[in-house]
This record gives sequence, C-alpha cells and structure tokens, in this order.
Amino acid sequence: MTATPAHRFLPVIRELARTYQVFEQLSGNHIRELGLTPPQFDVIATLGNTSGMSCKLLSEKTLITKGTLTGVVDRLIDKGLVSRRIPDEDRRSVFIALTAEGEALFARVFPAHLDHMQKLFDTFSETELEQIQHMLARLRTGLDTARKTAS
Repeated sequence: MTATPAHRFLPVIRELARTYQVFEQLSGNHIRELGLTPPQFDVIATLGNTSGMSCKLLSEKTLITKGTLTGVVDRLIDKGLVSRRIPDEDRRSVFIALTAEGEALFARVFPAHLDHMQKLFDTFSETELEQIQHMLARLRTGLDTARKTAS
C-alpha cells in the first residue's frame, strides 16, 4: 500500500517497527550471550546502583508487564540474583533488591552491554543522536496524549 497524503505517516510507522525489531534482535542476542533473557537484564539493569525498589516501581521503570514481572523476579530469585521482601512499614508492598551476586552480575554485564550498544550508535554524531532522541520523545508524547484522550 502506498502512503496517500492522508496516510503520510505510514512510512514512519513501518520504519519505526523495523528499527525496533532490528534493535531488539541486536540487543537481545547480546543479552542472551551474557546468560540472561532480555526481561531478566531489564530487571538487573533497573535495580543496579539502587538499594532496591518496590515491585510497583520496578514494574513502572522496566519494559515488563506486571504479570510477566512476577515470573522474571521468581527466576532471578531462584538464581540467587535478587531478593524479595515485604517491608514492615507497608505490608501490602513487595520490595525487590539485587543480592551481592546480583550486584556482581550487574557490574559485569551492564558495562559490557553498554559497550556493545555504543558500537551500534558510533556512526551518529552527537547532534544526530540529540535529534533522534528529540523526535522520538516528541512522537512518544503525542502518542501518549492520544492514548490518554482515548481512555
């Protein structure tokens, strides 16, 4: 289907989807080489350099749905990489934190993944990266506004 003036956004959607698919493949393959699944890496990276956080906040900060997050955290607990506890001050909340083993893993895999990702963006100038970031943020804001309006 060719984009008509009324549908001039279609090439943008196609390119955004293709870009996301390639990014996810390159990133996910490297994360699996590091011995983690992408959702496990997301949790480890989000908890890294923190004292931990509530499960609710962890869900908001990661790209993982709440239902999936429980299973990911369970598997990370089984591996000894995170701990789960219920704080005395709020028995309705669940607090997730990296264990010492999880901290050591974060210190190893996070910089390795950043180095891997850096290579993928080295061809862009600082100005180009800022432009891409700005346009993506603008797109996200517009889509989020539309989502809130539709609700």
